[in-house]
Amino acid sequence: MPPVEPALVPAPRTVEEAAPDGFPLTPDTPLWAGPGTGTTERWLRSTLGPALGLRFPPGTEDTRDGLRLRLDDTLAPEAYRLAVLPGRGVEIAGGGPAGVFWGAQTLRQLLGPDAFRKAPVRPGATRTVPHRIVEDEPRFRWRGLMLDVARHFMPKEGVLRYLDLMAAHKLNVLHFHLTDDQGWRIEIERYPRLTETGSWRARTKLGHRASPLWNDTPHGGHYTQDDIREIVAYAAERHIAVVPEIDVPGHSQAAIAAYPELGNTDVVDTSSLTVWDTWGINPNVLAPTDTTLRFYEGVLEEVLELFPADATGPSAFASSPPSSPSPSFSSFSSFVHIGGDECPKDQWRASDVAQKRIADLGLADEDALQSWFIGHFAGWLAERGRRLIGWDEILQGGLAPGAAVSSWRGYAGGVAAARAGHDVVMCPEQHVYLDHRQDAGPEEPVPIGYVRTLEDVYRFEPVPAELTPEDAGRVLGTQANAWSEVTENQARVDYQVFPRLAALAEVAWSALPAPAERDFAGFERRMAAHYRRLDALGVAYRPPAGPLPWQRRPGVLGRPIDGAPPQR
Repeated sequence: MPPVEPALVPAPRTVEEAAPDGFPLTPDTPLWAGPGTGTTERWLRSTLGPALGLRFPPGTEDTRDGLRLRLDDTLAPEAYRLAVLPGRGVEIAGGGPAGVFWGAQTLRQLLGPDAFRKAPVRPGATRTVPHRIVEDEPRFRWRGLMLDVARHFMPKEGVLRYLDLMAAHKLNVLHFHLTDDQGWRIEIERYPRLTETGSWRARTKLGHRASPLWNDTPHGGHYTQDDIREIVAYAAERHIAVVPEIDVPGHSQAAIAAYPELGNTDVVDTSSLTVWDTWGINPNVLAPTDTTLRFYEGVLEEVLELFPADATGPSAFASSPPSSPSPSFSSFSSFVHIGGDECPKDQWRASDVAQKRIADLGLADEDALQSWFIGHFAGWLAERGRRLIGWDEILQGGLAPGAAVSSWRGYAGGVAAARAGHDVVMCPEQHVYLDHRQDAGPEEPVPIGYVRTLEDVYRFEPVPAELTPEDAGRVLGTQANAWSEVTENQARVDYQVFPRLAALAEVAWSALPAPAERDFAGFERRMAAHYRRLDALGVAYRPPAGPLPWQRRPGVLGRPIDGAPPQR
């Protein structure tokens, strides 16, 4: 791919110089927003305007000395054309409202790092947009980030901040991991103990589970239902779909601690369980009873109300039905993630209740019991016009039509799902788990997993070569996963996520060549400019030269894995 100038991240399809100079933006530059472009108009007035001191007085469609926003149905829904031409000002045309919004993100980058601040640092200065024509559209429809707020809680303001960071990188799906053994983070009104009890733990393991260190300060927090509504609305204004995750049947000790009847009471004294304070795979899983099914149906009824299927708001295109093989962007808000991963079956093997259920249903074994459990909720969601998505373990025993898979244990689960006719989001842990360490050096804080450098992420390819073109069409896209066992605050999350999320964003958006042929040196050159944007945004990223002294965590044990990760 030829070098892209100016230094845009992610790289656009084409950039053409229209003239050697540029168009000046002043406090009096007018703004006209055509029908359907309201989200971008509001963003320009609320974010870009305050950053540069631009008032954006109202303009007209014929304005030639200002900024114009319009829809163009000849473009794909998320495609845009940003034209800065002599005598014609700035025009952003998008195939849909989202396309216009992504064009505005490119305009922001063209204006320099000051455009990423909250207030002007050079009041009254004229800002010049270079005369360019940028034509662009994304490679993948699903371009995501998973935030794990269950292990370490991220306050609402931090989530809103990450939505802004996602928008700046043209990412459009927030996978919101809300429940796990270590905490329940979403208010459910009919089950108040989920947050009264399940959102707090007495202490927390520091580092990997083998570490002898503990933080004895209680940890917790949760989002009220109004907090969730605010997050979803804020995301929709930025053309980001929010996909909630409610973990079943494993990773559920926080729920069992709050409501002991959800656990396998004939095997373990569930009334003695507390919210888990360490990491790893937990043996305490949900009981496969009608009580558990009805409980989680009640949870999901409230979840569906809080995360409506049309939550992408005015950007919504025609949504696909639950069984559609090719969902539009807007239909991503119809997904509900139910986990389904890492569910040990030891308690079910020892439970007379679970064994009776296996016999009554005529199932082969405990793996088939989990498949039945997942299938129940796939059908329940489908009846309500929603789609189930889960980690690739949900393929075991068969998967209901219309359900989708997050392929995390390498590529194999995604390949199997696509070949079986299921949609796939590729997020293999060996490549895009951002809690994994970024270097082999001893100063890397809490080293987890394989080394995954910025270049490694940049060379990640979401579509396996062995898929046929038809099966490859089932790959909705990709996401990076930011697990939070060892990222206890905003600075630690920033360090693990950036700058690698910028590389993942380019993989998800740009039409890159094969991994070995990608111009990483050119990407690094563009990142030199992008670091200044991240600085202006206050992102505590990992510097290219390694961690700064205050970013290190000496003495906190991690779990490094030597060697290169498996490719499949």
